[in-house]
Amino acid sequence: MEPEQVRIETETIKVQQLLKWVGAAATGGEAKEMIARGEVAVNGEPELKRGRQLHPGDLVQLADGRSFILVGRGEE
Repeated sequence: MEPEQVRIETETIKVQQLLKWVGAAATGGEAKEMIARGEVAVNGEPELKRGRQLHPGDLVQLADGRSFILVGRGEE
C-alpha cells in the first residue's frame, strides 16, 4: 500500500497533531495512547514521543497498516 501524502503548510508538525489531522486519532488523548502502545513508527523506527517534530519527507506508519508521507508546500 502506497503511503498517503499529507501536505503541511508549516515547517514541522508534531506526531500527535498529525495523528489527529489524518483522522487516525479523534483526540489528543487517543493519539497519546497510540504512541504509548507503540502503534506509531517514524521512518521505520518506533516513536514513543508524542511531541516529536516531523518534517516534509518523514514517513509515518501505523500499526493498522496505514502510512503517511509528509509533503511541504510546493512539493508533490
